[in-house]
Amino acid sequence: MSIYLTDAAQAEFDAEVKHLYQGAALLNGSTRVRRNVVGSTANFRRIGRGIAKQKSIQDNVNPMGVTHTNVTCTLGNWHAADYTDIFAQAEVNYDEKSELAKSVALAMGRRSDQIVIDGIAATATAASVNTDVGGTASGFNLDKLLRLGRLMNAAGVPMQGRHLAITARGLEQALLVSQFSSADYNGLRALQSGEINSFGGFLWHVFDDRTAAGQEGGLPIVSGAIRQGWAWHQEAVGFASGIEFRTEINYVPEKTSFLVNGIFKAGAVCIDTTGAFGVQYTE
Repeated sequence: MSIYLTDAAQAEFDAEVKHLYQGAALLNGSTRVRRNVVGSTANFRRIGRGIAKQKSIQDNVNPMGVTHTNVTCTLGNWHAADYTDIFAQAEVNYDEKSELAKSVALAMGRRSDQIVIDGIAATATAASVNTDVGGTASGFNLDKLLRLGRLMNAAGVPMQGRHLAITARGLEQALLVSQFSSADYNGLRALQSGEINSFGGFLWHVFDDRTAAGQEGGLPIVSGAIRQGWAWHQEAVGFASGIEFRTEINYVPEKTSFLVNGIFKAGAVCIDTTGAFGVQYTE
């Protein structure tokens, strides 16, 4: 640590990053979370389905034979760092510490979102609902949402805790459908507010474009103009954390700069693919 930066200043910066991170990440609270993992992997327990069996008087009990399996999540090491030069600080009229806190928090938040999306994409079926549902090469529409709901209902997925991730274009397409935007169907007056927080039993998460070179990846284009979205249940996806989101600030004399660094160790995995479905739509 530099003699120019007090412990109180670093603590303030760390608290600001954590505050901003909680607001910046889209998918906080959308998964099962395992914290304080030791090592590079974490195991999430998956318990199979049991079936009640009929018993006659004096018959022996016949066990259901419920299976217990582990799903392994691999953790990765991540950081979001930048330098702040002590001479450059004297040449700007804004609080660089505050601006860096925002940059670090947003970068960490987007990466944690991507970890979740990549964990789902690794094993879930990408085209559970294809782009032709509701019309050939159609956009995100009511038919696709209802199909996702049907698939989850058929799989016995609980209603509480369902999530949906689409892009801004997908939201625009949804708002053009009267059932989404009209107060006759949606008491949230989605068209007036310009957003849909929840509809059809799903909590909606609208992603910005993160697919350009050098960015996290976001919800990718599958081919042509077909976009990949995802729907999942909170208990179907696990997020494991070995190092909680934290920051450190160190002075680097060779650069006459502070190195501001946000670090975390985390990974995600689809625990149960019967609770995660891909939806593709044409933008």
